[in-house]
Amino acid sequence: MSRVDSPTSAEPAADDARLIERFIERVWAEDGLADRTLEAYRRDLRQLARWLGTRGRSLASAGREDLSAYHGSQPVSVRSMARRQSAFRRFYAQLARDEGKREDPTLLMQRPRMPRSLPKALAEREIEALIVAPDLATPLGLRDRAMLELMYSSGLRVSELVDLPLSGLNPRQGVLRVTGKGGKDRLVPVGEEALAHVEIYLREARPVLAKGHGQPTALFLSRRGDAMSRQMFWTLVKRYAMQVGIPAKRVSPHVLRHSFATHLLNHGADLRALQMLLGHSALSTTQIYTLVAKEGLKRLHAQHHPRG
Repeated sequence: MSRVDSPTSAEPAADDARLIERFIERVWAEDGLADRTLEAYRRDLRQLARWLGTRGRSLASAGREDLSAYHGSQPVSVRSMARRQSAFRRFYAQLARDEGKREDPTLLMQRPRMPRSLPKALAEREIEALIVAPDLATPLGLRDRAMLELMYSSGLRVSELVDLPLSGLNPRQGVLRVTGKGGKDRLVPVGEEALAHVEIYLREARPVLAKGHGQPTALFLSRRGDAMSRQMFWTLVKRYAMQVGIPAKRVSPHVLRHSFATHLLNHGADLRALQMLLGHSALSTTQIYTLVAKEGLKRLHAQHHPRG
């Protein structure tokens, strides 16, 4: 990548900066996008604006050729390219709506073809070994067991798990109120085993972790008495995985959620019900787990059938 084509630390032109912030405010208000998505969109647009500025162009004056040249000069992964193009398409669609007859330079741009990768799930015996790994003689062990049980029982995203407030759990009804992507709430059932371990944690471990730290609102607390972070939780998961002989490279940030979905399908769960449990807005997102289940059946057949 040449120096002139690299994003610089210079600020975008004032008009471009105003257009970007107006766009961010609009998509936040209209679609409720997550903060990480908004920040990624802002970063992508600011980099484009700076690149255009070195060529005497602006976001408002850029044409299809400008965007094509930018993409060609900024090699990134397919996923980053897809996110970048998503930001540009939404930005220019909004600009075209605001300015009436203005042509949208992204309309005929070819979308990157995303590679289809299947979620990786652990076997049920591996999940069982992972979940029972924490030492229940310690407050942190009780917390970790409750978190692992709850994540696998309810199919939560890691961000949903660590962001759970104490008020989000209704132990009497055995449900969680979870805030998912886009700020959308959903009710998720909690299995009896998971609920039992969460209640033990609340009774015996959380008061110890919260002592001297006021009244923290998070359900799961760190040893410092504040909310757990995503990185902290997945460090724990990888450590427990290695402890029970599961290679760390097989434990991804979504492995418990993927295992939850795959194991439910293997035991006959309905796809629509699974969609609601996972909080997917589109059924097509959930359908990928049917492919995972089929791959597992193929391996089972190949391994055990006399003519496999």
